[in-house]
Amino acid sequence: MELTPNRRVMADGSYGIDALPRSPVPQTSSTPVLLVSIALGSAMGGVARYLLTVFVQDRTATAFPFGTLAVNIAGCLILGFLVQLLADRGTYSHATQALLTTGFCGGFTTFSTFSWETVRLLQEGAVSRAIAYVSVSLVAGLAALWFGMSAARFTSAP
Repeated sequence: MELTPNRRVMADGSYGIDALPRSPVPQTSSTPVLLVSIALGSAMGGVARYLLTVFVQDRTATAFPFGTLAVNIAGCLILGFLVQLLADRGTYSHATQALLTTGFCGGFTTFSTFSWETVRLLQEGAVSRAIAYVSVSLVAGLAALWFGMSAARFTSAP
């Protein structure tokens, strides 16, 4: 799979030749409609995440988190599809974009956003930044989780 930039120019001129799709997070002010759209999308994504996780995990009957793995991979597929669709068509409102990307995909899994941002760095030729982003995200995320758990144990200790 070749990681090449889009070569499509949008009608509004927002994407030039060899430009990358912009972030799936719309860059506008936080209007009530936008915030409600994100909230609705998040609710739908969270429910979808739960249902898919339970569905997959119940069928694998193992301690390995296949349900979460399935959600993370599905989230990447969905966000990749949406980012490209929104970039190619460019006819969706910011509220619709926010509902689908920040809302649904964010509620479904943040791993999809992490993957999208990493691919975007690679497409821009920023390989060292992509490696740093992946490394820091993994190490800092695991460390933060461990410290959070430790802090909770410390505060709840008799």
